[in-house]
Amino acid sequence: MTQIKRALISVSDKTNLVPFANSLIALGVEIISTGGTFKHLLQNGIKATEVSEYTGFPEIMDGRVKTLHPKIHGGILAIRDNNGHIKQMNEHDILGIDLVCVNLYPFSSTINSSDCTLNLAIENIDIGGPAMIRASAKNHKDVIILVNPNDYTTIIDKISNNQLDYSTRIDLAMKAFAHTAYYDSIISQYLLKQNTDKLQSVFPSQITISATLKQSLRYGENSHQQAAFYVDDGKVDGLLASFTQVQGKELSYNNLVDSDTAWECVKQFNIPSCVIVKHANPCGVAIADNLTDSYKKAFSCDPISSFGGIIAFNQPLDVITVTELVKQFVEVLIAPAYDNDALAVLATKPNIRVLEVKLTNNHNIFDYKRIGGGILVQTPELKILDHSELKLVSKREVSHHEKSDLELAWNIARFVKSNAIILVKNGQSIGIGAGQMSRIDSTKIAINKARQFGFIIDGCVCASDAFFPFRDNVDLLAKNGVCAIIQPGGSIKDTEIFNATNECGISMLLTGYRVFRH
Repeated sequence: MTQIKRALISVSDKTNLVPFANSLIALGVEIISTGGTFKHLLQNGIKATEVSEYTGFPEIMDGRVKTLHPKIHGGILAIRDNNGHIKQMNEHDILGIDLVCVNLYPFSSTINSSDCTLNLAIENIDIGGPAMIRASAKNHKDVIILVNPNDYTTIIDKISNNQLDYSTRIDLAMKAFAHTAYYDSIISQYLLKQNTDKLQSVFPSQITISATLKQSLRYGENSHQQAAFYVDDGKVDGLLASFTQVQGKELSYNNLVDSDTAWECVKQFNIPSCVIVKHANPCGVAIADNLTDSYKKAFSCDPISSFGGIIAFNQPLDVITVTELVKQFVEVLIAPAYDNDALAVLATKPNIRVLEVKLTNNHNIFDYKRIGGGILVQTPELKILDHSELKLVSKREVSHHEKSDLELAWNIARFVKSNAIILVKNGQSIGIGAGQMSRIDSTKIAINKARQFGFIIDGCVCASDAFFPFRDNVDLLAKNGVCAIIQPGGSIKDTEIFNATNECGISMLLTGYRVFRH
């Protein structure tokens, strides 16, 4: 087993560095170091040799070139039981480096700062660090590579007890390659975001996904599945992943899936709004003059499904609204902020998972869906309904009030599993039909839901996330009192469907695009 005689230390994150370096010195290990790390060691009374002194070559180009030298990489890459390598080391006065401790320039924190520029980001791309990490990981049989301060104590113990076996070395090498791959993926994603509008295609020939483990979850969709939650690197402000958990039990896999739907849906509205989600579908959505009324209207849409739901608001929560909603069982509560009185009331219900998420217009650059052996990638569905592009295909006009409800219904449909049928009246959903294999079944469910909970359907409007394949949907909706419909159009039976609206005396607007959600 190779003896640890010499270590090279060059770190941005100096957590646990001083006790680690002191332990190496106590074990008789010589330390070579760079720039800020070298100064930090000296300031803490730790003897070290600066890289430029060892190589005989100064740091140049504002520190861009300092460890990219044969005496560094030769000392790392030399195979210790290769006589030719040892001979060349002797010829060129290269000393073996047996342990490399490196972590990289803080690129992620740099690009997340509000004053970050492209030039600043570029200057925070580490070159020498990844080269040393990769070289050390490649030669892991002879070189220990450390990229995580949490491993320092374990490795010191293993060195002290002569227990640096191959299993430890390969484990550290795997961590090292994951570290550099992750680092490069952050840079790739950042540059992609800067240049998306300049690319010939929105999709690059290769993609990388960089994310950091935020927490392990108790289980996945089902109790026999393992699960974890990773957070994207880059700006996640305004996205669910940026949440702060104020109180409550540990979040589950399904909690996070449902919470994302609720948050993305509610943040599209500008006036006080509430969205309640159950099993990845909104079961109640409403807008009102205040949050309390929006909650009451959303909850009344389907009180049975709303029980134990995920509830999201688009404005800071007040004590009046919180006092009302804690009367029911709530799994997760999401809002941009909470006043102190509201938090005091929530504290009496410690099992409610309370999340705070900053309200912004930020969105993912891509949406991903995993299939066997591959990844489906698409741009997110962000299209805003443009009233000037709506096409009236009925004789009956749409009133201003109806148009407002139609817009709300359409924006709800964007977050309901297809086939989606949404009934809306006076700023609230009154019936939602989701995820059926036929559109007519979704239509029946939406109507039955509305009647089940005592809503008067007469005068309500309807949104369909995709075209009607047959007129039966229009006939059924009109028969039950729906006065206006918004849908994409595009069916081969469009003419028949348009005629049906005129025969039934109802209005129909076409958006020209669908909003499927699978």
